[in-house]
Amino acid sequence: MRKQQTIYTSPLDALIALTKRLSLYENQYNIGSEDFFYRYSKGQLSDEEHWVEWANDYRHFLGLRLELEKRLQDVA
Repeated sequence: MRKQQTIYTSPLDALIALTKRLSLYENQYNIGSEDFFYRYSKGQLSDEEHWVEWANDYRHFLGLRLELEKRLQDVA
């Protein structure tokens, strides 16, 4: 698996890009990312490359979302 690095100009741009990628997975496998991640975390899915990539994208999404929520709370 080749590692790919994408640089975004802001956390919001990164969050939007991740949301689009997650949507593609959800449509392809007909399951929401939250449900997928729960099953993956419980070991109900294998460690195939596409599952690992989806799980990593979801973890990154959660981290960015939390970061942006904290920033918004600091502003309010």
